[in-house]
Amino acid sequence: MFEHTFIGLDVHAVSVVGCALSPDTGELVHAKMDSDPAVVLEWIRRCEPPVKAVYESGPTGYVLARYLREAGIDCVVAASSKLLRAPGDKVKTDKRDARLLAEMLALGQITQVRVPTRDQEDLRDLSRLRATAARNLAHARQHVNAILLRHGIRYAKDSKWTKEHVLWLHRQHFDSPVLQFTYDADVEQAELLAAQLKRIDQRVAAAARDCQYAAVIDALMCLRGIQTTTGFGLAVEIGDWTRFTGSSIGSYLGLVPSEQSSGQSRRQGPITKAGSKYARKLLIEAAWQHQRPYSRPGLRLLRQLELVAPTTRIRALEGNHRLHHKWEVFDARKKRSVTANTAIARELAGWCWSLAAPLQQGERMNAA
Repeated sequence: MFEHTFIGLDVHAVSVVGCALSPDTGELVHAKMDSDPAVVLEWIRRCEPPVKAVYESGPTGYVLARYLREAGIDCVVAASSKLLRAPGDKVKTDKRDARLLAEMLALGQITQVRVPTRDQEDLRDLSRLRATAARNLAHARQHVNAILLRHGIRYAKDSKWTKEHVLWLHRQHFDSPVLQFTYDADVEQAELLAAQLKRIDQRVAAAARDCQYAAVIDALMCLRGIQTTTGFGLAVEIGDWTRFTGSSIGSYLGLVPSEQSSGQSRRQGPITKAGSKYARKLLIEAAWQHQRPYSRPGLRLLRQLELVAPTTRIRALEGNHRLHHKWEVFDARKKRSVTANTAIARELAGWCWSLAAPLQQGERMNAA
C-alpha cells in the first residue's frame, strides 16, 4: 500500500494548494500554485514516483483530473459528501484540506466519483440545460396565472397553454398601463421560453439518436413514463450503469429511506436524497405514469418495443406489468400516494438498470 507518493489537492478557481505525503518517511511537502493544469502537473512530477493524486469534486469540474490522467498521472476525484471530518475540528484551511485528502488517500478512505469524458459531460450539460429551461418556463407561466388570479380573471376551460388559451391571454386588458405592461411582458417571456424549450427538445432528440447512449435510451423508453427527454436525462446522468446492481442503484440515487439506529432502536426517516437530484426527479415523475390503467402497450410503446432486441422487449413488458401491479397493491392498502410513488420510483430505477446494464456490458465485451 505504501508504494506511492500520495498527493492531496485543494482546488479553487484561482489557486491550487497541494500536499505530497510519503508514507515511508511521513514527510509532507506543501505548495501553492496557480490553478493551471500544466503548473499542477509540473509540481507533481517533482515528487518521488509513482504518485497518486486526489481532489474534491466541486464547481471546478473534471478538467484537472482528465489532464493529469492523459499525462499518465493516477488522479481520482473524491466525493465531497463522503469525506470523513472530525466533529471537533473547527479549523479549516486550504493547507489542512490538502493534507487531509492526502492522508485519506494513503489509507484508502476515498470514495471516488466517476470522471466523465468530455463528450459525456457535454451531453449531461445539454440534459441539465433542458431541465433549467423547463423550470424557467414553469415559473414564467406561474407569473402569468398569478396576475390573472389576483385580478379575478379565470379561464373557463381546464386545459391551459394551448393555442386557444394563448389567444385568450392576448385578449386580456387592464385599465392600469403599468399593470398592462407587466402582464404583456410576462406573457411574452412565457412564449419566448416555450420557443426556447422547443428548440432544446429538438436538439436533445437529435443527440439521443446519435450519441453513445442511443441503445440505452431506446431500451429505457420501453418503460412507461420514459420518453426521449427522460431517457436521455437518465442515460447521461448515470452514465455507466454497470457500476451498480438492481438493488444498489436506488441507494445511489437517494431513493432509499434514511436510518438512525442505535442499540435496540431502529428508526427510518425520509429518503436520503443522495446522488443526482435531476435523475431522481425524472424517476419520480415517470413513476406516476405507472399508476394509470394498464393492460397492454399503447401505439407509442409498441413502436418503441420494435426498436429493441427481444430480450430487452420481454424485460420491459415484465417491468411495466410489475410496476403497475405494485401501484394496485399500494392503492388497495390505501398507502399515501407520495410514499407509494417513491417506492415505485425506487423499483423503476432497478428495472431501468436491468435494461441498460446488460447493453453496456455487451458493448464492452464486443469491443474487447
